Amino acid sequence: MRQGLLDAGLEKLGAAALLVIADSSRDPDLAAFAGSAHLGKSFLLAPRGGPPVLGYLVDMERDEAAATGLDLVTPSGEEALELRRSGGSEVELLLVALASALERVGVGEGVLAWAGHPPAGETHELVRALEGRGFGSASGQALMRELRKSKSEAEIRAVRRAAEGTCAAFRRTAEILAQAEWSGDALLHGGEPLTAGRLRREIAIVLAGHGLEQPEGNIVAAGADAGVPHTQGADSRELRAGETIVIDLYPKGLLFADCTRTFCVGEPSAAVASAHEQCSRALWAASAMACPGVSGADLQNEVCRLFEDAGLATGRSHPGTRTGYVHGLGHGVGYELHELPSFRKSVGSTGTLEVGDVFTLEPGLYEPDRGFGVRLEDLLVMGADGPEKLTPLPYDLDPRAW
Repeated sequence: MRQGLLDAGLEKLGAAALLVIADSSRDPDLAAFAGSAHLGKSFLLAPRGGPPVLGYLVDMERDEAAATGLDLVTPSGEEALELRRSGGSEVELLLVALASALERVGVGEGVLAWAGHPPAGETHELVRALEGRGFGSASGQALMRELRKSKSEAEIRAVRRAAEGTCAAFRRTAEILAQAEWSGDALLHGGEPLTAGRLRREIAIVLAGHGLEQPEGNIVAAGADAGVPHTQGADSRELRAGETIVIDLYPKGLLFADCTRTFCVGEPSAAVASAHEQCSRALWAASAMACPGVSGADLQNEVCRLFEDAGLATGRSHPGTRTGYVHGLGHGVGYELHELPSFRKSVGSTGTLEVGDVFTLEPGLYEPDRGFGVRLEDLLVMGADGPEKLTPLPYDLDPRAW
């Protein structure tokens, strides 16, 4: 974690320390410090100008906590023993450990900048308890998002591993579609109708083999379902020749990956072929334009211009449109599926692409009333000389070309 950015952010907030409260170490704000450690209720206290302290509540997690390499605290002393004997709440135990951590880092008063994703009621209880002890409160969520924006070498390696599994799942998907038999326009696999659910099961097997989970699910959307960007597609949906099949995979190891390809078994319509060509051109143009110092909003505007010049509606030319280019061009990827950099115009410096940023580029065109959608999405990491593609897959509609 970048100490200089943390210290500057805390100074701007007038805060003495960043406090991350987490239900578990899967909380993205805590995972950025604790890595792959397996912890339950825990917290991270990072003071201005000093090393962070990790707090945990359950003694059985001591080896996991120690593996982080961070300075550790856990509820101890007579107060903690009495709470455990009497069945004290986790919040009460957290407060005991927090008192030890604050003493450890030399913070006896001042403002604490809060981050993490604990239950709202629990956060309220903790804030009130600490305010009763003389501590002020500020939101540290924006600061935490900025701290997570640029990835370390270890984090980039984790994204690469997730991306490798994602690519393997796409190759298996293309293989199944390429081998599909036809009965009329119905696609068959092993003599049975090929469904979205069958593809999902095959995808899950490949991803599990790479040690990846799918906590946010995935998208296997065909025909008109593909015409609405976030429609996941029903497992029972039988796939047919000539229709678009949008596959959007975003599995997670320690960090997420994210990639989309669109397939069509058999001859695509002229409209589908044109949309796919337009998306390919937009993705190429955005990738060529991306470099350190360029804003995501500038890339978004360039893609809008390309589509508009082709006579297609965009959210810029037709606000609220449900056809054409209806969404943003990309987003950061990391401990959360959507994080900084943002491609929205209003975000200022947090939308500027910098070395170490991991992000997507995903132009798409949608015609739900005409029964199709097309989206192509790559995952990239920004280097000093420009972006590196982490999902080096074909773009072909025809799975046989894979």
